[in-house]
Amino acid sequence: MVMACQPRPEKTLYKGKAYSVYPNRVEQGGYTALALSPTHMTSDYQSPANENFPNFIEFKFAINGKDNELPMGINHTFLLEPGSNGKIELPVLTFGEKHAAEQQVLATGSVEANTPLVVKLDARKIIQSMNEKGFFELYTGDKIFKDDFKGIFMAGNLSPLSWDFDNLPSREQFQLKDDDGDGIFELTLALNPYNPEDFTSQDWKLKNDISQYPAFSSQIPLVDALYNMALDETVMNKEEDGTFRTGEAWPGVWTRDVSYSILLAYAYLDTETAKTSLLRKVKNNRIIQDTGTGGAWPVSSDRTTWTLAAWEIYLYTGDEAWLNTIYPIVKNSVLDDMKTIVDGDNNLLMGESSFLDWRKQTYPVWMDGVDIYKSRCLGTNAVHYRTLEILGEMARLKGEDNAFFVEMAQKVKTDINDLLWLDNKGYYAQYMYGRNHQSVSPRSEALGEAFTVLFDIADTHKASRVTKNTPVVDYGVPCIYPQIPNLPPYHNNGIWPFVQAYWNWACAKTENMAALEQGLASINRAAALFLTNKENMVADNGDFRDTEINSNRQLWSVAGNLAMVYRVFMGMTFETDGLYFSPVVPKVYAGHLAVDNFKYRDARLSIEVKGFGSEIKAFKVNGNPMKEYMIPAHAKGNQRVEIILANKKPGKGKVNVVDNRFSLPNPLVTIADNKLSWPAVEGAESYNVIMNGEKVASVTDTHYTIEITKSLAEYQVQAVNNEGVSFLSEPIAIISSMGEINVPAEKYARKSFLPFKGYNGTGFVELTRKKNTKINLKASVKEAGWYAIDVRYANGSGPGNTDNKCAIRTLLINGAEGGVLVMPQRGKDEWSNWGWSNAVKTDLKKGVNKLTIQFLPHNENMNGEVNRAMLDEVRLRRIK
Repeated sequence: MVMACQPRPEKTLYKGKAYSVYPNRVEQGGYTALALSPTHMTSDYQSPANENFPNFIEFKFAINGKDNELPMGINHTFLLEPGSNGKIELPVLTFGEKHAAEQQVLATGSVEANTPLVVKLDARKIIQSMNEKGFFELYTGDKIFKDDFKGIFMAGNLSPLSWDFDNLPSREQFQLKDDDGDGIFELTLALNPYNPEDFTSQDWKLKNDISQYPAFSSQIPLVDALYNMALDETVMNKEEDGTFRTGEAWPGVWTRDVSYSILLAYAYLDTETAKTSLLRKVKNNRIIQDTGTGGAWPVSSDRTTWTLAAWEIYLYTGDEAWLNTIYPIVKNSVLDDMKTIVDGDNNLLMGESSFLDWRKQTYPVWMDGVDIYKSRCLGTNAVHYRTLEILGEMARLKGEDNAFFVEMAQKVKTDINDLLWLDNKGYYAQYMYGRNHQSVSPRSEALGEAFTVLFDIADTHKASRVTKNTPVVDYGVPCIYPQIPNLPPYHNNGIWPFVQAYWNWACAKTENMAALEQGLASINRAAALFLTNKENMVADNGDFRDTEINSNRQLWSVAGNLAMVYRVFMGMTFETDGLYFSPVVPKVYAGHLAVDNFKYRDARLSIEVKGFGSEIKAFKVNGNPMKEYMIPAHAKGNQRVEIILANKKPGKGKVNVVDNRFSLPNPLVTIADNKLSWPAVEGAESYNVIMNGEKVASVTDTHYTIEITKSLAEYQVQAVNNEGVSFLSEPIAIISSMGEINVPAEKYARKSFLPFKGYNGTGFVELTRKKNTKINLKASVKEAGWYAIDVRYANGSGPGNTDNKCAIRTLLINGAEGGVLVMPQRGKDEWSNWGWSNAVKTDLKKGVNKLTIQFLPHNENMNGEVNRAMLDEVRLRRIK
């Protein structure tokens, strides 16, 4: 009997829980993306965002767009039922009060697409109070002054609403209006918004000439097509002025976006556009920190990503003129940083998480610009470490003393490992946070984890543990894990392809094939189904629709796709002496991988990689076996590189795929009669009580009695269950009156007559680049000791989430520089909105101490013209 030949089973590149990736297609549910040729793909994917839209809403009103109506966790709650007219009309509500018709239930059905929701708020008490008293007092005791009143907004859980209070003041579509002046403010929204244009194209064909770039081919049609689509989108992202735009939705050059993109791919694929883009982000011979939290630098401090990109261009080109250009820019920026974002508590540099710059998306809601400035973040410190290391090498090449930069780099590396490594988890902590005392947040932070591997911050053993243990979900590596509850997806509950690309690069470096296969599938799935390199996607479902903001052909996502060919499959690393190769090819991608017309200095390369694994069996250049797997920097003309892999598995590796999870919310702690109290947190089994960054108790009650001393103590509470812990609560500062000294600014400088309110004492002093640039004050202390000195200030030069007008001054103690005082923006034109700066810690002698607040050259902010704050008083609190 003749046996029929059995067909060979189809090769699968990766099979996840919700999707599968094959050599020529991606399948997810009933949807398919298909590579028809290297220049043509189709996809029938449709976002599920409008399906099963729940009919239960939670929301709050927000004066000036801030979360100030009800305590955290308490919202207006309604089951939504359309009337006969098709509209959902809620009863008239009162600010700060729950309505009798509200109910806390589960959704019972869905809301049709584009259903109108009509909301009315009785704000007559607010208006009356402002007219009679000049302010309205919130439940917290804080006051909104009439001159600072900008309007009432609405935030909530159902689209198009969100809980993004940071950006709410700029979103006029969520502002309630009182057009007839009767004190009843109204807003009509279309719930479950549907617009066919929100969906991606179902067909991609190559539109642009990509012949200037290297050609790539493999035996994986999907990878070939995605590579060409990335080049197509690269051309689309090039502007007429010779720069890269940030994405389809984002014109202009952004420092970190373009820098991370250049490091991934464009240093070697589009060098001139990369150089022009970088130089666009220089001012006063320093790197520009783009607009951001609290008014940009130094609250955000990752502008040194520019260094990584600029250096990569030098390594690729060997251009000494370029080195001469970038060296002083980097050096000036770093020296300013050393005086501004290092405070002596440890060697970690301060400032917001790199790229995770949307405040509440990755930080507790209680943290303001000052708190974020004080945080010490994994990814940001990895960037600063690498910058210092590069600057040391630049200085050496320039024949200058590099000892300071080399030593500081080592100190940063040491403290990343000593202070942020979580041995029980096998990866690094997200950041340190707090106020005068800091604690570690044990969340993972994917970009920072990748950098510890790529920049050799982690030793070989730790690097292997990082790629094996960092949590990933079915659709890829989330920016952070676990997620923060009650926030819409963006950085939180989000996957970003450029982060995935750096993660994949790190997995390749550690030869973790299982993690690399999953990571490659994450990039390929999204790009193929969406037929564009999207900015981000939801970690829960892998969809692009419900993140806060998204864009097609996002530059760093495009670069990340390209980097999988060059950084992973080709294993390219550029050094001063040449181009090195260390390919990493999972077995499922085995075959023939080829790059043609790759330009490297004075050489033009054709590169072939055959086989799988990471061990090189043979390396030939122009047919000649080579001992070193590299092309020297001095090579010229056509060079044919052939790399034969040994087809050995380095070990399957391990990928820590977990269900997406949200942490507990942090407790809301108050103090009265020497007792900390907080409402029970749903799901919490116990609570950790933290004093000065150290755990002092674990309790199951929702209260804890403390002692008041003459030295400052900061208390926080953390919710705990068997899955993990919440963020720490906002610090509550405890100190006796004997331990605190307040010095009014108007006693030592001319009092301002600006019409701002809410100050303490008899007035305040205006600080600008020309007014009161040096103020000498005196403070008398009864006991010598260690003190924390901060200032009460107002900065209405911009909103709390963007712009570039953070106020900065230097504090001198008895004639010696003690540190900087950072006074971030607190709200556009909100000059009666007062807060406290960061604290400078210092030794004070018994008796009179001279304090000087001075504007020095390194206090220039990113604006360069507006560096303004109102100074109310100086506060000294004894620490020990």
